Parts: sequence; C-alpha cells; structure tokens
Amino acid sequence: MDGYYAFMLVATAFVLMMTVPALALFYGGMSRSKSVLNMMMMSYIAVAIVGILYVAVGWSMGFGGGGTFFHDPFDLFWLDGVTTDGYIGVMFQATFAIITVALISGAVADRMKFAAWVAFVPIWALVCYFPMAHMVFSCTDDSLICGRIGAQDYAGGTAVHINAGMAGLVLAVLIGKRIGFGKEALRPHNLTLTMLGAGLLWMGWYGFNVGSIVFGGATDEENTAQFFSETGRTFANTTLATMAAILGWLLIEYLMHRKATSLGAASGIVAGLVAITPACGAVDIEGAVAIGAVAGAVCAWAVGLKYRLGYDDSLDVVGVHLVGGIIGTVLIGVFSTSEGAGGIDGLLYGGGLGSLGDQALGALVAIAFSGVLTAVVGLAIKYTIGLRVSEEDEVEGIDFVAHGESAYDIHTSGGGGGTGVLAARTVPVTEGASA
Repeated sequence: MDGYYAFMLVATAFVLMMTVPALALFYGGMSRSKSVLNMMMMSYIAVAIVGILYVAVGWSMGFGGGGTFFHDPFDLFWLDGVTTDGYIGVMFQATFAIITVALISGAVADRMKFAAWVAFVPIWALVCYFPMAHMVFSCTDDSLICGRIGAQDYAGGTAVHINAGMAGLVLAVLIGKRIGFGKEALRPHNLTLTMLGAGLLWMGWYGFNVGSIVFGGATDEENTAQFFSETGRTFANTTLATMAAILGWLLIEYLMHRKATSLGAASGIVAGLVAITPACGAVDIEGAVAIGAVAGAVCAWAVGLKYRLGYDDSLDVVGVHLVGGIIGTVLIGVFSTSEGAGGIDGLLYGGGLGSLGDQALGALVAIAFSGVLTAVVGLAIKYTIGLRVSEEDEVEGIDFVAHGESAYDIHTSGGGGGTGVLAARTVPVTEGASA
C-alpha cells in the first residue's frame, strides 16, 4: 500500500488548502472591504496556532488511546512514540482541526478583536475540538459518540461542522450584532473572491472526504479492494451531493426572491459539502443526491433565521455549517446502506429507527458539548481582555486598526504613502524627507 501513503500526502495538502487560501477567499469576499484582510488573517493565524498545538497535544488527546471524552494529552506529547510514517496521519488530522477552528471566524466577522481571536483559537481547540475528535473519530469502545452511542460520522459532520456551527452561534450571541445589522445592507464586497474560494473548497473537500478512509486489520489485498471501493463511493457521493445542493439552494432562492445569485450558488456548494461529509461513506448515490438537495434547500431558508431570531451570524456559519451538519448527520439514519462503510441499513433500507435514533443523539451531544464549552471560553475572554473592538474601530474598519493595512490601497491624489506599519515597510526614508 505504498501508493496509499502518496495518496494521503495529496489529501492532506488538499485539506490544508481548504483553509488557506480557500476559506480565506470565501470568507474574505463575503466581508466588507474594510475588514477583508482581518477576515483572511483569522484563517491564517488559525493554521499557525492549531497546527503546532495539534502536534504537541492534539493528536494524543484525539487518537492516543481510550477515554470517553479525550485521551491523556501528554501520553504522546510532541508525537513521542509516533513513527515517522505515522506523521502523515497526524498531519492529515491536524488539517481537520485547523479548518474547524477557522470556520467559526465567519460568525464574528467585522467586529472581533484580533487579540481575542488569537486567545480563543488555542483554548477552544483544547477544550472543544480535540475532545470532540476523540469522541467521533477514535472509535474506541469508550469514546462517546462513535463508541457508546454508535453514531456514524465518516469525515466530520459532528466533530467539524456541528461543532464549529454551534460555536459560531454562541460566539455571535456573546459578541453582539454589528453596527447597522438589520437596518442597512451589509453586503459582500467581492463575490468574485467568494466564488473562487467556493471552487477551491469543493476541490479541497475531496481530500477531506475521500482521504478519511480507515483500514482495519485486513491483508494488503483486502485493503486494496476496500480502498478502491470506498474511495470511489465517497468521491462520487461528494460530487453528486454538491451538485444537488447548488440546485436546491438556487431553487429556494428563486422561489423566495425571484433571483438565482452567485452567492447562493457558492453557499449551495458549501452546504452540500457540509451535509455529505458525515454520510459520504455510508450512503449510495441516490442517498447522496437526496441529502445534497435537502441541505441546499433547507440551508437556503435557514440563513434568514438570524434576522428573525436576532443573532448576527455575519457569514452564515450557523445557517450552513450547523444546519447542514445536522442534516447530513441525521439523514444517515435514513439513507445509509449495509454496503457502506458503517455496514448499517437506514430507515429506507429496512433498518428501522435504531440508526436514526443513534444519529440524532450523536448530533444532540455535539450541539450540547460545543454550546456549553464555547460559552465558557467566550465568556472568560469577554470579561478579561474583551471580545469586541470599539465602535469607532468597527466603523473605521479592523484592517487598519488591527493590522495597519488596507486591502485596496487606492489613492485619489499623488503621494499617499499612508501611515503606520504598512508605510514603514513600503515608503523609504530619503535624505531631506521627514521620517
């Protein structure tokens, strides 16, 4: 299976690409022009912090051994005892941790302190993601969601999307609404970037889903047969569900607003990818199309809930990732087949209500776990260093306030070197000029 290791190296690079540049572009285009760099920086800093933290303790907590909620973080501290060929699996899982944390940033765009985000990222990863990854992916007898409950999650509907979506909801409530929310149009500033980001996310998601294959103790010949069968299924399901979600989203958008927008198409791509993530190994192609269509339609409706319920989820993390993750996780209990990776027939295939109940319980545990612990982390930061920038800084734009830069440095007159960090790096001090 030497080819498998090469495959996993490519899959890992694809998943890393999902955060930078794909998510950064997707979220950056949806942000306002005065905060686009900050939005993208939130993804980039998440890569740096979570990646190193994962190698230090995250792998040990998630995959080091037994435990209901997590394993001893110091058992495999800094990968002690992990062989060098095992580093591939570590880095693959690290990219999952990275994008899960980065997804949350879209809920608090335009108004969160960069210092608060830098504090939130490692604490939330330690408290919420690493334990959730253990409960979902380690699949020991004691691990809560996969082991004791028995819920299926092929690539992260609970650990990634429900986890991040619920965290985004809690953080958005704690930080409060943007200035002008519900009163003025807070439109995306560059949908071209968003469309490009969505396309790159779709491409990267093949690493995410198809790379999540897990082998048992079979022979090399049996593993090879499983590899081609399972990767073929997950690749086809990921593709078809996403296609169906685009159509489902645009249909609802047209029925509601008589428009089929580029933002709707991009959002439909992500909704379909989110929903098929937990189910891609469990369902057949008919089930994948059904899950994608349902997710596209329901998420298109759900993004409007923020105006009815009064929470400001800036870039629709809740409407797409929380709702889409719940849909994909629960519908495994309806559409899974015994020929799939989990070997369980869902409701439509004669399996009864057992699997559906397991999937619903797994989703509820993920919602409760993420919601409660995110609230604890968010409140701790809010009442120490503070979560939100000042009103003046929000109006001016976080890009310049936090980073000393502007995404679009357009001048109406000559000169215009600017001030601050950017000027110090770009404007030379010549003899006779004032420093």
